[in-house]
Amino acid sequence: MTELFDRLERFYDAVPRDGAHTEDFGGLVLFVRDGAGWPYYARPRLGATEPPSAADVIAVRARQREVGAPEAFEWVHETSPDLLAVARSAGLRVLEAPLLVLDREALVTPPPDLVTIIDAEAPSFAAHLAARRAVAAVGFSTPGTAAGSAGPTERDIATVPLAEDEVESERQAALAGRRASALVPSPDGVLASGMYQRVDDVAEIVGVATLPSARRRGLAAAVTTALASHALSKGTDLVFLSAGSDDIARVYTRVGFRRVGTACIAEPESIPPLG
Repeated sequence: MTELFDRLERFYDAVPRDGAHTEDFGGLVLFVRDGAGWPYYARPRLGATEPPSAADVIAVRARQREVGAPEAFEWVHETSPDLLAVARSAGLRVLEAPLLVLDREALVTPPPDLVTIIDAEAPSFAAHLAARRAVAAVGFSTPGTAAGSAGPTERDIATVPLAEDEVESERQAALAGRRASALVPSPDGVLASGMYQRVDDVAEIVGVATLPSARRRGLAAAVTTALASHALSKGTDLVFLSAGSDDIARVYTRVGFRRVGTACIAEPESIPPLG
């Protein structure tokens, strides 16, 4: 298990480095994005001799406000057990998310022809990226697994064309095998989506979401199995993910994942004004 957590730590440290520079604050490292794209977070620094302190957290939060980044922190509890209490003492709300890894022998075969892996060389690549993000925006705005009313109309409202440089960055990452995105298309448009990010032989499945109006059809499970299968076909031998709740984790355990720990995601209880 120690080797597993070591691999996860190296992965978490490596993923943001393609699009960010780092700034060290004691036992923490802050990833500051260079250019457009999703902002990154702070996490325990590899090789630090002391665990992160409350002073480190406070300093990072000040720097995040200065650069206009979310005051976000991520870590694995089993690797950095002291940080949970420190984060809470510094005024952060912590989500303790089930951390699961794939048992490849138990992976369920994805339903044929239900899920599409986005082709980075296709003319539709930019539109598919925008659809993936719109589905995620609508899906995550209504957390959980229960069906709801939000559907294609809300997805279409949330669909925003991406800047050319952002599309090209995503395209190059996909062509290099560092990312892959999946969609569940339908006559009503995309109903579910997700992606994985990969470093060497480790891949993390992230952003799996279903429109609330299309839930309870097994679409999130299908997206997850398709992404896991695709990652394995590219030479990945460790596939993992974090679930937003125990209910969501059960979706993943039914298709071949098992819980190994807890991923902590922290943000302020209330976000102060920038300045």
